[in-house]
Amino acid sequence: MTAPGDESPSRGLDPIALSGPERRALAEDLLIFSGLHDREPDADTLAALREEGPDEWFSLSLSGPEWETARRHLREGLAAIPADPGSADLDDLAAEFAAIYLTFAYRAAPCESVWRDEDGLERQAPMFAVREWYRHHGLTVADWRNRPDDHLVNELLFLATLLREADGPNGLREAALFLRDHILVWVPAFTGRVAARCRLQFYAGVALATGVYLQRLAGLLGLCTGLDMTPPPLKDESRGGTDIGPSCGAPAVGARAGGPPPPL
Repeated sequence: MTAPGDESPSRGLDPIALSGPERRALAEDLLIFSGLHDREPDADTLAALREEGPDEWFSLSLSGPEWETARRHLREGLAAIPADPGSADLDDLAAEFAAIYLTFAYRAAPCESVWRDEDGLERQAPMFAVREWYRHHGLTVADWRNRPDDHLVNELLFLATLLREADGPNGLREAALFLRDHILVWVPAFTGRVAARCRLQFYAGVALATGVYLQRLAGLLGLCTGLDMTPPPLKDESRGGTDIGPSCGAPAVGARAGGPPPPL
């Protein structure tokens, strides 16, 4: 599938409609991302990622300078991890995962409320707004005290559900609105900060690829629905954490490389 602004040749996508198989393919893309953000990769996951290059991972075709940067980080990050990773290699990936998603080491929260709440707190009004979206569709998170409703993984899973189950233009419009009014507000700031500060190049690639994909998906859904996909402004990006300087995603700094997500 080709999004607006993508220089790749068209794969035959009707510019005003998405078929059921196309919607399901986009949902599968989002499940790949949710899995990458859900837990550190094990040896089997790394082997599966190596089977095909990043260009083959997603149904939505991606191109342009931002995608080239993301793809380079992914390829180089994977190449620097041994083909048969030992416990020390996997432990290093697990430690970096914890630094990004669990211990807030890079001052980049993986939850919407921290970015949008005026005091930068978790489980505030943005989380409850997201919860209302879930409730409207008969969904709840498994344990909101452990992983809030507005955690990146939960929001990606929900968007995948909206796309997979969209029935006609109204269903696709709901997916576009959730992407615009929630995910796009804060996730680009989150992924940009992770890419600039994280220690392992693999995670910089995951972050950058997520940001590129979501922007391209927004362009596609805007074309299909006629919606303006410009998200509400994020008033203060520093709410996700204070500046601690660049790391693996910064051009001037050398980088070290190094199963399915739970249901809603």
